[in-house]
Amino acid sequence: MNAHATLIKPSTIRFERLLPGPVERVWAYLVESKKRATWLAAGEFDLRVGGKIRLEFDNSKLPNERPLPEKYRSKGTGRFEGVITRLEPMRVLAYTWKWDSGDSEVTYELAPRGKDVLLTLVHKNLKPRDLVVGVMGGWDVHTGILEDILKGVEPRPFWATHDRVQKDYAPQVP
Repeated sequence: MNAHATLIKPSTIRFERLLPGPVERVWAYLVESKKRATWLAAGEFDLRVGGKIRLEFDNSKLPNERPLPEKYRSKGTGRFEGVITRLEPMRVLAYTWKWDSGDSEVTYELAPRGKDVLLTLVHKNLKPRDLVVGVMGGWDVHTGILEDILKGVEPRPFWATHDRVQKDYAPQVP
């Protein structure tokens, strides 16, 4: 199965990726700050419905070409907050994600597939178009880095991969 983001509504994407299991290990990379920082963003999660979450992005700390090209040095950092809206440990995690353009919501679902785990991610309420395209590419590369970490291989570079996959997703978004 190849990973791929799909636009399911004008402001909602669905993304699937098959990851090496077991579910408990993948879950830890979703909810534990230090592990999540290796592929997405650090930040504490109060793991209960209504609990606050914080995402602290610094994409320069993710796998990248070194030295980091100048055009990326001021990009990929930010701090975002939200609230957990759904929590079924080892199965479902959903939270709001506050952007300048409004609140969005991310839902991760984990389903065992033999020794692997199918990660299905839905990100709702994304606007404008450029954000949708960027988020499609972002989830592709962030979860790709997670896949590489779980496989124990050298993680793909964030920015070079993001540039490539974002161009592939742009034609899907009107």
